Amino acid sequence: MNRKTIFSLMLAASLAGYAQQGGISQKMLEQIASAYEGTPTDRALVNAIAANDVRTLALNQENLRGGLDTHFSHRVNSRGITDQESSGRCWLFTGFNVLRAKAMARHGWPSCEFSQGYSFFWDQLEKSNLFLQGIIDTRERPLTDQMVEWLLKHPLSDGGTYTGVADLVAKYGIVPAEVMPETFNTNNTSRITSIIKQKLREFALQLRDAKGGKKELETLKTEMLGTIYRMLVLSMGEPVKQFTWAPKDADGKPLSAPKTYTPQSFYKEWIGEDLNANYVMLMNDPSRDYWKVYEIDFDRHVYDGHNWLYVNLPIEEIKQMALASIKDSTMMYFSCDVAKQLNSTRGLLDMDNYDYESLLGITLGMDKKQRIQTFDSGSSHAMTLMAVDVAEDGTFKKWMVENSWGASSGYRGHLIMTDEWFNEYMFRLVVNKKYVPANVLDVLKQKPIRLPAWDPMFAEEE
Repeated sequence: MNRKTIFSLMLAASLAGYAQQGGISQKMLEQIASAYEGTPTDRALVNAIAANDVRTLALNQENLRGGLDTHFSHRVNSRGITDQESSGRCWLFTGFNVLRAKAMARHGWPSCEFSQGYSFFWDQLEKSNLFLQGIIDTRERPLTDQMVEWLLKHPLSDGGTYTGVADLVAKYGIVPAEVMPETFNTNNTSRITSIIKQKLREFALQLRDAKGGKKELETLKTEMLGTIYRMLVLSMGEPVKQFTWAPKDADGKPLSAPKTYTPQSFYKEWIGEDLNANYVMLMNDPSRDYWKVYEIDFDRHVYDGHNWLYVNLPIEEIKQMALASIKDSTMMYFSCDVAKQLNSTRGLLDMDNYDYESLLGITLGMDKKQRIQTFDSGSSHAMTLMAVDVAEDGTFKKWMVENSWGASSGYRGHLIMTDEWFNEYMFRLVVNKKYVPANVLDVLKQKPIRLPAWDPMFAEEE
């Protein structure tokens, strides 16, 4: 009796105890295993796929022909690519990339970058307060309550959304990058964030067990936030309260006399825009009704700030607003499911980049709605939409974003996406109201449909 026969008998004996309905019986296993026929082609595929990255083998060589088309009929000029390094702060870099592009265009600066480290410090403190206050608000509920469970699973993250940018700069202002430079822990957030998360969960149990009323809980929460503040200062530095600064030309010479600013006065003088009031957040989510307003509970960075509130629209409506903004040299906050069909070497997002179906002999047939409903796809990364290529007949051909993965990534720090890819994996866009038609603005008058924090669309951009 050979080894294969012995193994089959042993497996059959083992499976005999698992004949319960719903399990894999011996008969079912034989049927399942017959899907692999062991033909010479099958064996060749095993040899290739088992020893290599499936992404490498599925790379569509035909799609590489002709080179990368980098022509765009409409494009906003950008200067300098930022790098979020090993952090999930794409939302913050994207928001600041939009702001710095405006500042450079408005004031004639040759370059500009705002301090992500400064705003991230306040983001982590505000999110800690959001969590602790959420624990106080739900302290009478059992630990098995869905909202309590969700809070304890998500005490803190380095990801976020546009509303975080808007609320943080409104409350804490903004500072130039050189005033509060990045630290190791702002560029590499996972370790310190995990430690703070552990401490916040410990605090949560203490708050749930604490005696006393609202005043006593507020005092205890404030003491806890003092601990978090100290941890943030030790790892990121203390946030600047006042500084002296002047804009400079390309040679580094001041363009005006230096002035003393607070972060709030600096924002007011050089940006001076209400990011909540002047912008509309749009979504393309075919799993829900279009022409409705949705709000996601607890999807905010600041407890007394704004939840993510958006108008859900057909993709073609969103494209027209994006086009109007780009034509007027205005970049936009944009987010998508960036990992899907990304050729990071070329900087191309294309539905034909990888042919997994031919390689594995399968079909991948879900549409956008089905991918959302099954958590297979969602908004995962924020970037700055800054170019579109429109054919003479008005059809959209491709789009381009300024990314925050460094100048050496993708196409000179950018990603180019085909219009077909844009249709399938674009989710969120933030547009100035002046580019939004009246019929879309009218939708905002509706009472928002409130969705729970664990909704698929809650996912924060990283």
